[in-house]
Amino acid sequence: MNFERYSKQILLKEFGIAAQEKLLNAKVLVVGAGGLGCPALQYLAAAGVGTIGIVDFDVVEISNLHRQILYNVDDIGKSKAETAALKLNLLNPEIKFQSLNLKLQTSNTLKIVSQYDLVIDGSDNFSTRYLVNDACVLLNKPLVYGAVLQFEGQVGVFNLADKKTNIKTNYRNLFPAPPENYLSCNEAGVLGVLPGIIGTMQAAEAIKIITKIDNPLSNKIISYNALNNFFYEFEISPDKKTEEGTPKNEMEFLNFNYDWFCELHNAICEISVKEFNEMMSIENLFVIDVREKTELPLVDEFPLVRISLSEFEKLAPIISPENKVVVFCKSGKRSIKVAKTLKEKFPTCSVFSLAGGITAWEKQYKKISV
Repeated sequence: MNFERYSKQILLKEFGIAAQEKLLNAKVLVVGAGGLGCPALQYLAAAGVGTIGIVDFDVVEISNLHRQILYNVDDIGKSKAETAALKLNLLNPEIKFQSLNLKLQTSNTLKIVSQYDLVIDGSDNFSTRYLVNDACVLLNKPLVYGAVLQFEGQVGVFNLADKKTNIKTNYRNLFPAPPENYLSCNEAGVLGVLPGIIGTMQAAEAIKIITKIDNPLSNKIISYNALNNFFYEFEISPDKKTEEGTPKNEMEFLNFNYDWFCELHNAICEISVKEFNEMMSIENLFVIDVREKTELPLVDEFPLVRISLSEFEKLAPIISPENKVVVFCKSGKRSIKVAKTLKEKFPTCSVFSLAGGITAWEKQYKKISV
């Protein structure tokens, strides 16, 4: 241990040599080497976290430079993960940096996260946030959450039991479903200094968790507004209903479609008659006719379950989270409503609405038959 390098924090009576040794033995994964990841990575490296993993598949762009202060104009077009590791090594060559120039997916996330003690989420999209959260829940890893948009940012700690209550929450308790009509920083903008503030706070929470000094923000969110310097803290409570969609094991995790859940959660995917016929020929679909029993035409050309909109509650016992579901009605209007309700009840399902309904299918089917 280089005592001179870390002397100023070792001097803290709450910290000392014992806390410094815990940092040197710790392994932290930072997801995203962008606006939040850059300051978090710098302070983790400076503080002496022994092993730091950096996951990012993106490259440096000129529009990043007003907030992603690890990079400069010479880095444009280069891998963020690899460039960040090189820059941080100059700051502290005693640290082991693991740059992962890849996109986190269900196929690799559990393996990657399992190698670290703690995860800092600096991602910029809901799909990755849910993915990382669920992996941390399955592997019982603390997760330091951060998010920024325009002039406001949030930071909190998930999947870490409160010392007093022994209660722990996760990201799904904050957002049971992806928010509707959400704008990203690319669309709405962000004040350059804001990610620096929030990312540094994330690093502080990670250091507190590793060294076990004082109380991290377990089950709490701090919201900060840079315009008026207003800080607001609120608590997150566990709720079994909000966690119903969380994968319960590795197999469910591997089969969970996070892009679908996040990007199409509030905009149910409509499929054309052609797409429906193609899916029918290669996949085992669960097809639901939500028309009333008196409505025509009758359909016997493919297997289906007929449950009218008025009897929709009967659907719950017969659907499986592993099903790929296609819902249709006469024109496609009712089926979209039903598909959205299904997606809310069974978020792990792939749910589609047949565009134009059975009327469109029948016209196309007759053409093909002739």
